[in-house]
Amino acid sequence: MEAAGSGAAPGCIDLHDFSGQLGEQRVHFHAMRLQDSLFLWVGAAPALSSLAVAMCSPRDSVPVSTSLLGDPSDTASACLAQRLAKKTKKQVFVSYNLPNTDSSFTLLIENRIKEEMMAFPEKF
Repeated sequence: MEAAGSGAAPGCIDLHDFSGQLGEQRVHFHAMRLQDSLFLWVGAAPALSSLAVAMCSPRDSVPVSTSLLGDPSDTASACLAQRLAKKTKKQVFVSYNLPNTDSSFTLLIENRIKEEMMAFPEKF
């Protein structure tokens, strides 16, 4: 695990990198905490094949989301962004760059992120 940035000054970007062995695959995570939002990259190799954003709405209990980059029929980034937006109450950008979008595997991904959020809440 590696982390950079102090997060002390308003407007600064706080970086946090971590990884995990999920099943048979090594997955890397890169989080950038911004003033009122979070950018999370998930992948096994350097790529940016998808990007989605989600944010809470005062009119709905489910955060709204949209795909910004990549195949709009691939909902892995948008779904993960929605769940994290609901948990953090922030605008969340997610880039999910793994071929495995099976629901049980994405649950492992989400649990690994939540584990890291509990250990390092100041990074998210």
